[in-house]
Amino acid sequence: MTDASAQNPTAPAELTDDEVSEQKAVRLAKRDKLNESGAGAYPVSVPVTTTIPAVRAKWGHLAADEVSGETVGIAGRVVHLRNTGKLCFVSLQSGDGTRIQAMVSLAVVGEESLADFKELVDLGDHLFVSGEVISSRRGELSVMVAEWKIAAKALLPLPNLHSELSEETRMRSRYLDLIVRDQARNVVRTRALATASLRATFADRHYLEVETPMLQTMHGGAAARPFVTHSNAFDTELFLRIAPELFLKRAVVGGIDRVFEINRNFRNEGADSTHSPEFAMLEAYEAYGDYTSIAELTQTLIQNAALATSGSHVVTWADGTEYDLGGQWDRISMYDSLSEAAGVEITPQTSVADLKALADREGVEVHLPNHGKLVEELWEHFVKGSLVRPTFVLDFPVETSPLTRAHRSIEGVVEKWDLYIRGFELATGYSELVDPVIQRERFVEQARQAAAGDDEAMQLDEEFLRALEFGMPPSGGMGMGIDRLLMALTGLGIRETILFPLVK
Repeated sequence: MTDASAQNPTAPAELTDDEVSEQKAVRLAKRDKLNESGAGAYPVSVPVTTTIPAVRAKWGHLAADEVSGETVGIAGRVVHLRNTGKLCFVSLQSGDGTRIQAMVSLAVVGEESLADFKELVDLGDHLFVSGEVISSRRGELSVMVAEWKIAAKALLPLPNLHSELSEETRMRSRYLDLIVRDQARNVVRTRALATASLRATFADRHYLEVETPMLQTMHGGAAARPFVTHSNAFDTELFLRIAPELFLKRAVVGGIDRVFEINRNFRNEGADSTHSPEFAMLEAYEAYGDYTSIAELTQTLIQNAALATSGSHVVTWADGTEYDLGGQWDRISMYDSLSEAAGVEITPQTSVADLKALADREGVEVHLPNHGKLVEELWEHFVKGSLVRPTFVLDFPVETSPLTRAHRSIEGVVEKWDLYIRGFELATGYSELVDPVIQRERFVEQARQAAAGDDEAMQLDEEFLRALEFGMPPSGGMGMGIDRLLMALTGLGIRETILFPLVK
């Protein structure tokens, strides 16, 4: 089939405002004519009998100039169009990007129908065709049209299908991105498969999925700045949640021993290649687990997601790079790896003054520095960039992990890990702090830091503390960004993995 649009591959992908306005006026006139004729520009339904992918799967074997003997009714978006004298060629695209050729012949549909087709059908329209499945003389699987009908008239022209859309257009008009780019559609499917895999893995382990509040009277569960709103019904200030942790732990207190949630979180912070103010988050908690067992769970979740989306633990990123998520992942100590990289021993007892001096020498700036913040910032400076394989970084400073149990054998650290893949943090896991007395002390210290100007410090949550006082069993917990999981599986930036990312 010849490319009916006759578009220049080097032409701009997007039309000027004047060109769009002119084409819209022409298409509006066609809409009016369709409605006046009784055919309608937007019928309630069309008699579809099958799909384009199904036709390709069943009849893709036809040899050139062969007929199937089967009549089908299919619909798709017009992505190529070539009008000739007595024979018109149109390429229809289904939602998944599969295409098929339709041939509108004077000998089959008649003079009036062919003339209407040439006048009324444009690129971008949704078109229904009915006819026999054949293979053209050139071997192109086709439908020889006996009947056609506009299923939905497009009033705006499609972008040039032979040129890339600008990033601005792809982010703001994702629907165009989905029409034009295979990769955009594939990411949506990959995300759906990955999320389904996560749920299946949890189901195999007898976890229950729950939903917890997104509007909260107190923000907590993470160190982050919240979005603030107001409830007219309750005449009170509310926060969009930064994490579901404190409610999921309430569920464990209540006897839901294995619980998880996949839902949206909101953090009023910067946006870059790995951060979005609104993002999808997985959190899970397991009674009688700890940060070791929860690390094994997390590795299984991610490896199963790789199998579900790629058929292998080795995933291929958008740039063609292969990344191996298989095997047993590395585990390193934060303090040991920092000491080795910095060339000086750093322990939980290293003074703030010594850490600050090292940070100053390395040009590492830390807002409101304490021991924990300095250690973590120095670790990112010295170690983070060297991690290639999937790696669990273990045992964090107590100051930066107020919801985490103290290490069972190392003073001054907590049983927490961060999982790094592709050089970014993908997930975090804990042996959960369940002692309400120590948890209150940690919250009080967070309140002190907030008073000193730390916008990310947690609030003292009396309701959560009251729940802990009824007894929470020893537990392991984890959190993982779904968008970042897609980054690990596809090699794309975070905005590419979100179907409709937030843009200014």
